[in-house]
Amino acid sequence: MALLLAVAAVGYVVTTSTGSDNDNGGDNADRTTEPRPRENGSQQRQRPQRAFYRVRLNDTLGLIAEQTGVPVERLEELNPELDPQNLIVGQRIRLRE
Repeated sequence: MALLLAVAAVGYVVTTSTGSDNDNGGDNADRTTEPRPRENGSQQRQRPQRAFYRVRLNDTLGLIAEQTGVPVERLEELNPELDPQNLIVGQRIRLRE
């Protein structure tokens, strides 16, 4: 009898704590997933204007361009001695003039 009551109590706790799967608006009506507007109005975080980037393991020019916001073509212009197929860990790449 005690085992049956314990199982019923656990079942009750589990069903009430996990909420319902249907979208009837019940207890979850006040929880929204809309993003909050940013206070400063910009949609992306500003990247610092660094002059150089230090190559890390498994970096490619495409990945570096994505991380720094500098196009691959510009990276190649600023670094004519750079071999894009042979980036060396620790190598400095110029990002700005």
